[in-house]
Amino acid sequence: MLDRLGISSFQAIVFNYWTCVVTGSLINGSFPLSSIEAFHYPWLNWAIVMGSMFILLFNVIAYTAKNIGVAVASVANKLSLVIPFLFSFLLYSEQASAWQISGIVLALIAVVLTCYPSGNPATVVHRNIALIIAVPVILFIGSGLLDTMIKYVEQRFLNADNNNDYLVSAFFFAALFGGVVTMVQLLRKKMVIDKRAVTAGIIIGIPNYFSIWCLIKVLKLYPGASSVVIPVNNMGIVLFSAVAALVLFKERLSVINWTGIMLAIVSIGLIAFAL
Repeated sequence: MLDRLGISSFQAIVFNYWTCVVTGSLINGSFPLSSIEAFHYPWLNWAIVMGSMFILLFNVIAYTAKNIGVAVASVANKLSLVIPFLFSFLLYSEQASAWQISGIVLALIAVVLTCYPSGNPATVVHRNIALIIAVPVILFIGSGLLDTMIKYVEQRFLNADNNNDYLVSAFFFAALFGGVVTMVQLLRKKMVIDKRAVTAGIIIGIPNYFSIWCLIKVLKLYPGASSVVIPVNNMGIVLFSAVAALVLFKERLSVINWTGIMLAIVSIGLIAFAL
């Protein structure tokens, strides 16, 4: 939508992070990093890492979509659900049922089929083969580790009193890093602030904040079930995105895409059955 309206996606994403900070601070009743004591929080380093990963992965997704293909970006991003799934067993000794494993296998197939280009495949314009291979791998690993990090921090450091502090801080560092890049680009006269990007950032930022807030809430409600919650969350995103593309943007879905959507529904049912 931003592309169609000619709005800078990078600026919208940066303003989205600032919106997340404001939204979280209002929910929290205060900004969590307003005192010196805040810099001794045990989860602060994780918030800094997560904030930097938000910015990094956004740019990797943009690069992958532009230079390698949108389908590749989508598949690499969502196939990463397998990483937190595996970590759930390695770190937390969660048990996997046959239904759950079947659901994960179907989910991986569903992601590929749902994201398969229905028209002419995107042309690879970047001829550096090593980069073409490396960038989707970085996206795959980074997205998976980000989901894994959310679960790790939630279980190790967060409770009902500080989980919102952590979220606001993570978004603050993402906003800070994005703001630094924006300032450098402005000083170099490589960028001009688009007022529409501010509005877009607000529209994106409010649901963006609550999406992660709700994810942490669900992980708290179902302790020991991250191997179910995170894959279902990712498959829900794939399914919703495909339907939104059809309804909002009138994108044509092929038989392969519809097959992927049907498999996504089945995979969600199989994985969630483990709850």
